[in-house]
Amino acid sequence: MAKPEYIRNFCIIAHIDHGKSTLADRLIQKAHLVTDRDFQDQILDNMDIERERGITIKSQAVCLPYIAKDGQEYELNLVDTPGHVDFTYEVSRAINSCEGALLLVDATQGVQAQTLSNMYLAMEHNLEIVPVINKIDMIAADIPATKQQIEHDLGLSAEDALLVSARQGTGVDELFEAIVERFPAPTGDPTAILQALIFDCHYDPYRGVVVHLRIFDGTIKRGMKIRFMHNNSEYEVENLGVFKLALVETDELSAGNVGYIIAGVKTVSDVRVGDTVTNAENPCEKPLPGFREIKPVVFSSIYPVDSNDYEELKTSLEKLKLNDASLIYEKDSSAALGFGFRCGFLGLLHLEVIQERLEREFDQSVIFTAPSVKYKVRLRGNPGHPAEELLVDNPTEYPDEGRIEGADEPYIRAAIITPTTYLGNIMTLCMDKRGVQTNMTYLDEKRVEMVYDMPLSEVLFDFYDRLKSISRGYASFDYDVTEYKPTELVKLDILLNGKGVDALSQLVFKGNAYDRAKIVCERLRDEITRQQFKIAIQGSIGSQIIARETVNALRKDVLAKCYGGDISRKRKLLEKQKEGKKRMKMVGDVELPQSAFLAVLKSKDE
Repeated sequence: MAKPEYIRNFCIIAHIDHGKSTLADRLIQKAHLVTDRDFQDQILDNMDIERERGITIKSQAVCLPYIAKDGQEYELNLVDTPGHVDFTYEVSRAINSCEGALLLVDATQGVQAQTLSNMYLAMEHNLEIVPVINKIDMIAADIPATKQQIEHDLGLSAEDALLVSARQGTGVDELFEAIVERFPAPTGDPTAILQALIFDCHYDPYRGVVVHLRIFDGTIKRGMKIRFMHNNSEYEVENLGVFKLALVETDELSAGNVGYIIAGVKTVSDVRVGDTVTNAENPCEKPLPGFREIKPVVFSSIYPVDSNDYEELKTSLEKLKLNDASLIYEKDSSAALGFGFRCGFLGLLHLEVIQERLEREFDQSVIFTAPSVKYKVRLRGNPGHPAEELLVDNPTEYPDEGRIEGADEPYIRAAIITPTTYLGNIMTLCMDKRGVQTNMTYLDEKRVEMVYDMPLSEVLFDFYDRLKSISRGYASFDYDVTEYKPTELVKLDILLNGKGVDALSQLVFKGNAYDRAKIVCERLRDEITRQQFKIAIQGSIGSQIIARETVNALRKDVLAKCYGGDISRKRKLLEKQKEGKKRMKMVGDVELPQSAFLAVLKSKDE
């Protein structure tokens, strides 16, 4: 292993789609870690979903050997990070395991919302930041304007910015030299008490959990007893090494190194990202700072399309949990859909990724209920029941209206950077979503940054889709969950022929309840197949009906056989049919197709 002074630990941070994964590909190719025959784009992205969507979901690490111009061999540890806001905590842990960051800015798009937020994240951890302007080969590239934005928006020196084309490999050699020259070497004492940060982990079906860590002090060797400080569990190191696309075994990892350990850990949930690893026999006094529990913010229930597949779905979720510790689930049931699971997600993208992985990797056909956030519901006190506060994310757990004193909902601080052309439409969208503008800054003549306080529940349904369509994809969006604020919360029930469908119930803001009920009723009307009797689809709050649609009955022509003859004969047949319809309506049950549940969740424009 290299000495600490010849090690550089760095990450690449950027807004979504600014070329992080492509640049990582070029660095790996230049370091000759992979032959041209075996190379594929987005080589650090293991999942099909990552390749198709062009996003990074799981952060990866890779050790790049590099011989500098002075002839000295260096070990460059690249920690790749996800770009999406849902995975910010994972980004912060990856950043914490580095000394430097390449801040990538797209020459065609300029500085965007997550460019700023990720830069602040890097600054919080005292990283050396090197700005890199990417996509300089594109026709739309505006390098002078991008340099001005780096100076003006980020406060970094544009003269220090490196010009690269990750797609063509232009400027990558200069980038390697800048990593060696401008990023500091790691500090730490290999002889001190062991302190290592877990920044990620993944599950290997043959070897158990592979823990990704950065050693700050001390040394880890094979056979050593280690302790995870958060849950005080102890393990013996069976194997350790570094990432060179494949896992390459080494004898030890010491201060400054980034690598992996395998220690017989059975499930990923036993390992917490951000936890500190130390020597079980000679532990350090306190863990490394910055650890926190990952809390889900979006909740939804998952049901198998065929209720007989419940056990298979349970097994699939258990396997998925091995690879994704941030997925939280518990058993749930519904009168309409049978047995299922209530799941917590980090955000909407996380929910979509889990849904796709269940369908592709485990071949599961599933139905997701409408996503919800966690509300705080304050209950009135009375002689039998003292006043209390409930956390409610599932409509079925919502208490009776009579017992409720008030409710609070989570708010976010949303930062939107947009070209000024789309300013008016985006302000209207944010106002529709109950957003309150707290700040507005003109970054230059063409771009403006707006900061809004808005309820998290408003972002769940169609906010991001509408923002992208309004701005033709140019507006960027970033958010942080901030606090709880009072709201008028109601439970919206959907009734079919007077019977409630619990899986379609939603917790909504009172002012939006009518619009939401109307949309759901209209979509169900289009999805439910016509029967021999009328079907009433109603949206209700308590006993009050606020929206209604009707699926008209199929009508059999009972007069077809009655040609000629007296009118009384025809009337007799029609009356008989009318009686039959009444009886059918009394006993007729409506079957909801899977497409009906999916249609309810789609955005307005689809």
